[in-house]
Amino acid sequence: MASSSFGLTSQSKYDVFLSFRGEDTRDNFTSHLHAALCRKKIKNFIDEELNRGDEISPAILKAIEGSKISVIIFSKNYASSKWCLDELVKILQCHKINGQMVVPVFYRVEPSDVRKQSGRFKDAFVKHAKQFKDMPEKIQNWRAVLTEASNLSGWDSMTIR
Repeated sequence: MASSSFGLTSQSKYDVFLSFRGEDTRDNFTSHLHAALCRKKIKNFIDEELNRGDEISPAILKAIEGSKISVIIFSKNYASSKWCLDELVKILQCHKINGQMVVPVFYRVEPSDVRKQSGRFKDAFVKHAKQFKDMPEKIQNWRAVLTEASNLSGWDSMTIR
């Protein structure tokens, strides 16, 4: 396979990058999704590192760039993590520039809360606004990518199929 229909070549290191808030979904939804992908021999990147730091790891940024698809698992505390938000910025850059496929999953959250940054997402941004008061463009960028990602076709765990 020389290239896929979404612009990435066979040089991609991963089929799927999983973006998630560990405290919300690591030991339930995300671990089950990861196991299912592995059973189907779908190479996926899941951050097993629990290191807390100021900056997103270069290895994670490289993994996002090297993935054909990114699955964003929005959960109640997703927006409280600046790491998750920085991942989301990179994911949407790859979506725009490289045509990376992006699939949002709304895990026990309303898509409109993500889109409009209401509910728990609003609470997270109140805290971010205080922490990054000298960087309003960073906050605006995070808000924009949340809105953009939530407008993509995805999966809502609260909708019965």
